[in-house]
Amino acid sequence: MAAASPPAPTIAAEAAVTPKTTPSFPIPFDFSRPPVIEGFNPTSPIQGFKDETFKEKFMRKTKENPFIPIGCLGTAGTLIWGLRAFSHGKTRQSQTMMRGRIVAQGFTVVALIVGVLSTALKPK
Repeated sequence: MAAASPPAPTIAAEAAVTPKTTPSFPIPFDFSRPPVIEGFNPTSPIQGFKDETFKEKFMRKTKENPFIPIGCLGTAGTLIWGLRAFSHGKTRQSQTMMRGRIVAQGFTVVALIVGVLSTALKPK
């Protein structure tokens, strides 16, 4: 007769025998603390930076590129005028205003692109 081999250990038996240890590799990110970024200290104030209110920021941005608010107002105005004409049954005027809205949107996008490019190319 052949010798009987020992029974294979079950998963539950292996879990009971092997102690639970922490992994040997470091954890990539600890969610209980913010990440450490080299050269960035969120507690130190940035020189020359002050908190702006919404109105102050809006006025500063409008002075930097005044064509964007003008384009936005033109777009909104032609949209409202076109919708009003549509509700009164003036389909020809409504279509003209919707085409004008597209032109105003194009003007706003071009003003935005020109403003971004001029800011990017401005020497510091």
